[in-house]
Amino acid sequence: MRFRHPDGSTVHLAYCTNVHPAETLDGVLAQLRDHCEPVRRRLGRDRLGIGLWLAKDAARALVTDPAALRGLRCELERRGLEVVTLNGFPYEGFGAEEVKYRVYTPDWADPERLEHTAALARVLAGLLPEDVTEGSISTLPLAWRTAYDDERAETARTALRTLAERLDALEELTGRSIRVALEPEPGCVVETTRDAIAPLTAVGHDRIGICVDTCHLATSFEDPGTALDDLARAGVPVVKSQLSAALHAEQPHLSEVRAALAAFAEPRFLHQTRTATAAGLRGTDDLDEALAGDALPDAGPWRSHFHVPLHAAPAAPLTSTLPVLTSALTRLVGGPHPLTRHLEVETYTWQALPPELRPRGRAQLADGIAAELTLARDLLTDLGLKELP
Repeated sequence: MRFRHPDGSTVHLAYCTNVHPAETLDGVLAQLRDHCEPVRRRLGRDRLGIGLWLAKDAARALVTDPAALRGLRCELERRGLEVVTLNGFPYEGFGAEEVKYRVYTPDWADPERLEHTAALARVLAGLLPEDVTEGSISTLPLAWRTAYDDERAETARTALRTLAERLDALEELTGRSIRVALEPEPGCVVETTRDAIAPLTAVGHDRIGICVDTCHLATSFEDPGTALDDLARAGVPVVKSQLSAALHAEQPHLSEVRAALAAFAEPRFLHQTRTATAAGLRGTDDLDEALAGDALPDAGPWRSHFHVPLHAAPAAPLTSTLPVLTSALTRLVGGPHPLTRHLEVETYTWQALPPELRPRGRAQLADGIAAELTLARDLLTDLGLKELP
């Protein structure tokens, strides 16, 4: 979906396909047929943006076989789909029964992460629509915080500088400008937007910036205005933003609130949980850990890294951090010029919701994704953007 900003520029809105598990190119092609095109039809649009997630094997197949890349591009066009952004965070196995900490490997100190991201950039340059010259890729925020020392930090910085050089060369070759965005996430080396400033300044290249995920922003109790002001002062570009909402519990000391939260503690994904205290942010690596005894102070609200559907807040006594998303979006695209032109709805946890909230079959999932995109579209038009055909 495309929108005209009042300044005349085009803002792209997509939804991320990591909600649909696929490790191979055949699986990706099936996603387009079984999920993405049905979502587009529900929205009544001739064109729908998707943020592709390409696992290691799918990316390799595309970057080593020009015919396969041409075939994917033709299939996108045939189904009324377009790609300007990729989710390069998960490397493989995102559809596994247990993902948890595995999603953070390989990290930016491992050569595989550089090679995978460079391959994604080459693929994206070949998938961009004819009238689009800029693409974006979100990626791991350096590494999970453990086992990350000064030596690995320097290796990661070197890898990002090498990537920037390859992206420069790619633009010379193709005329397409691809930028990569570190995506701050609770528990990682770069947990907050402020944590991103020092390493990105050290890399010192405008092709490497930040992806503002509004679920992660909210989970870490960051104020969107302050976060974006800090990035602007530091000269860190917002390459893309993922529109998402976290799980919010206002009174976690109450037994009924804890019982409601427990329904969201599930074995597949990590749900880092945070609370703001007078002494600073306190947290646990997962929601069930927070619920175990007194692992986390409960005098103030808790927020958990669980991407809840944008249009459907959890039932009381829980809610979502949709107001944080709305506030961030106002700053991102509501001013005289957009801070980013790539927006992506990323709710990959539909099948991890409590059983009674999960979609039953493809049709219900497509309905839900379309409803999320409709909400995002309405937020954008309320900010003065005009939806394009």
